[in-house]
Amino acid sequence: MEVTINYNGQAVAVEVTLEVYEFLDRADHKTENLFHEQRRHWDGREFDEYIITTEGVGVYGETPEEYLCRMETLHELMAVLDTCTESQRRRFLLYALDGLSLAEIGVLCGCS
Repeated sequence: MEVTINYNGQAVAVEVTLEVYEFLDRADHKTENLFHEQRRHWDGREFDEYIITTEGVGVYGETPEEYLCRMETLHELMAVLDTCTESQRRRFLLYALDGLSLAEIGVLCGCS
């Protein structure tokens, strides 16, 4: 995908991946929402409180680098899980997602 960015006052067309394009699109929407809130709270006091309570919450608090690192890690993890057997995948998910200890997983799976 091609996006146009402003670099040193000049518009530059750049090819980006779909993930980067989606991230930039979400960032644009966030900027629009912040401008809307700023116009709504023209005296500035309530707007500062709005930023404090909403900035850094959820996915929108990520930097582009953090987002890409998280997505790369997720893709690598999914690739590794695809090479595992069904029982290995189940044991990993019980540990990573459900927070079970190795002993608890052993009892559930009937192994020691």
